[in-house]
Amino acid sequence: MLSVVVPTYCEAENISKLVPLLHEQLSGKDGYEILVVDDLSPDDIVARVETLAGDGFPVRILLPEGRERDLSLSVIDGIKAARHDTIVVMDADLSHPPEKVVELADVVTADPTRFAIGSRYVADGSFDRDWSLWRFINSHVATMLTKPLVACRDPMSGFFAFNKKTLGDVSRLNPIGYKIGLEVLVRGDFSGVTEVPITFKDRSIGESKMNFAQQFKFLKHLRRLYVVKFGDLGELAHFVAIGASGFVIDLVLYMTLQLAGASHLVARAIAFWPAAIWNWRLNWLTGAEDEAGPQFPFTRVVALSTVSFVVNVGVYALLSAEAGVLESQQLIAFLAGILAASVVNFMLSTYLLFRDKRQGA
Repeated sequence: MLSVVVPTYCEAENISKLVPLLHEQLSGKDGYEILVVDDLSPDDIVARVETLAGDGFPVRILLPEGRERDLSLSVIDGIKAARHDTIVVMDADLSHPPEKVVELADVVTADPTRFAIGSRYVADGSFDRDWSLWRFINSHVATMLTKPLVACRDPMSGFFAFNKKTLGDVSRLNPIGYKIGLEVLVRGDFSGVTEVPITFKDRSIGESKMNFAQQFKFLKHLRRLYVVKFGDLGELAHFVAIGASGFVIDLVLYMTLQLAGASHLVARAIAFWPAAIWNWRLNWLTGAEDEAGPQFPFTRVVALSTVSFVVNVGVYALLSAEAGVLESQQLIAFLAGILAASVVNFMLSTYLLFRDKRQGA
């Protein structure tokens, strides 16, 4: 008894090919369904699915009601509507091999506590060699960022299977973007992961949904899952990663301004603000501010930035100038100021600015 959930947007032509291929693989199974969950595509996918159903294929279509367009939310809708406990999720664009659906489902049928995933990065797995260098790097960097979250070589795969009962309360799922498999894997209570090797193929029809907006959604999603998995430690990891990038900007400007003739105190004071703006911008892009409430508390940001500035520059001035302790070692004073301000910034942002973040995680 198997439900294959296929989220779609502008995949009418692909779904007409995929359903017969799935039927060919699953026709020997005792009861299965193909559940197409469409994100209100402007194509004729509804008519195509109805035609397929009329031709005898066990397929039906589900359309979202009262929510934003989002393929991950489509998967959740499909999980809720699925008639069977064993669920396989796959893309409609034929990038996931239909011949591997049975193997994934069999893993879960044999042990309902297992999470099965189609993997490109295990023995006998592979990906399309026509991938651009950018796409290759992007995939591997994203996979590397998930390593602390899951024991899996290809957690970014959208081709996976699990038992609906093992997942528990489906309403716990709270994804951002398209990596719903990672969401299920982190939030679900699974005994382990079985990776089934697949050959991932690029779509031949239609356009990829991957873009910069989706990549930033992934970063937001990743941050949320780190907080779910590690609590304050996850928040700290996010804080340190963004702070490290801001530190580079801060240091470069600090040194450049001095080379241009500015005094070290003036350079310290000016360099702080571009780095601070960069950090807040990254916080916004990766979703930290989303957890602060529907209205971003700009006055709190200004207040927090001012406190951080006073601590940072104050410690720097004290050590490098007024006390004279580190007069000849201004770089150490620079680092000490950043460290002191970072501790204050983390404490205030975690427990004041974003104090409600875990309620939305």
